[in-house]
Amino acid sequence: MKLFKRLSVVLIVSLCLTIFVLCVTVGAAPTIPGWPQWRGPSGQGVSEEKNLPSDWTAARNIKWKTAIPGRGHSSPIVWGNRIFVTTAVEGELVPGHKAVIHYDEGKEFLHPDSIGADHKQQFRVLCIDRKTGKVIWDQLAFEGTPYDNRHRKSSFASSTPTTDGQHVYAFFGTEGLYAYNMNGKLMWKADLGKLGTVGMGTGTSPILYENLVIVQCDEESGNASFIVGLDKKTGREVWRTPRKVQVSWCTPLLITTGKRAELITSGTEAVVSYDPATGKELWRHKGVESNAIPSPVSTGNLVIVSAGFPAKVAMAITLGGSGDLADSVVWKYTKGTAYVPSPILYGEYLYLTSDRGVLTCLDAKTGEVKYEGGRVPIPATFTASPVAFDGKILLTSEDGDTFVVKAGPKHEIIATNSVGEPVYASPAVAAGNIFIRGERNLYCIGS
Repeated sequence: MKLFKRLSVVLIVSLCLTIFVLCVTVGAAPTIPGWPQWRGPSGQGVSEEKNLPSDWTAARNIKWKTAIPGRGHSSPIVWGNRIFVTTAVEGELVPGHKAVIHYDEGKEFLHPDSIGADHKQQFRVLCIDRKTGKVIWDQLAFEGTPYDNRHRKSSFASSTPTTDGQHVYAFFGTEGLYAYNMNGKLMWKADLGKLGTVGMGTGTSPILYENLVIVQCDEESGNASFIVGLDKKTGREVWRTPRKVQVSWCTPLLITTGKRAELITSGTEAVVSYDPATGKELWRHKGVESNAIPSPVSTGNLVIVSAGFPAKVAMAITLGGSGDLADSVVWKYTKGTAYVPSPILYGEYLYLTSDRGVLTCLDAKTGEVKYEGGRVPIPATFTASPVAFDGKILLTSEDGDTFVVKAGPKHEIIATNSVGEPVYASPAVAAGNIFIRGERNLYCIGS
């Protein structure tokens, strides 16, 4: 628990933004329509869309904006003509109510930046028309006082939902996993237990595999952490596997290779791969030894995990092994990584971005440095993870500025755009549009 004493004010542990749903078929083009999960159809923040605008203003290329009530750092997801977002609406103070008590080395511990459990909260799931921005339905998932606090800079709605086109799955930590049909009818709810997060909130997002919805449920002590697969039609628990790891905020990476499917989780103590069909552990490797917030990425037979605080590390591990791996690290890089934003792997290059927007470009397979110290033109802080399309990478700052970076081994900024309000959620790219969720509004950007 000493690790959590070093959590800084910039921590947004609940952002799976950076943090948690990666689903990718290695070497294959995305086949899932829209942007149905955290970081899109490929699970790596990459879209095959072309001819999208590289510049926008309030008067140009913004098709519509829709006010979203409350506070939420989850990303929008897109299926067909529907967009889904989650949000948390804070109500009145509840005198005397407090979050669960946290302990560090046997002593009570209250993180100075944890807030929110002493207020009534509404956790909501919204469906929005992609073409017009009109709210189609708005469902209340939970109302009451939450089990644990959140970081003051984060939200109680930071886990990105996922959809298979039949149901939408939204995760709110201790307050439950909810499944709605496309018309907003609640089909089932699952209570996954009490998940203490050191008062930082929940960040990991649910992912889908065949007939399962899978959720990583880590908690602060490390004694009660687990990962679970539920029947996506009924919510019935199919398998559950204990994990001896402290709380993390990143989403597992689901990879399908020619050999097998692997569900890879990053953690402070260990990087662990599971069989997503059964939850059986396939292999494990020494962890990132820092707060596990950025989501993993993959290329070929490699998975790349990273962390940015207190230590900086990115390392590539060979897939397909078994047991306790010791000599499977292909390369390791120990600077340039972010505390919160996830890296992006686009083409043959891995791009690391620091929390201040300093870019590093590495050869994804060898770790060879292509450039370091690539900077955005104005000072900025980042919590949103980058997305990429058509030879471009978008970096969106907390100020709402989006920097368009030319992909490749040479650093070049193409354009700088703003939506005029803070942004903490990662963008989505689908159906000829870029969707950016600001602090107050959801924006649709297109030619």
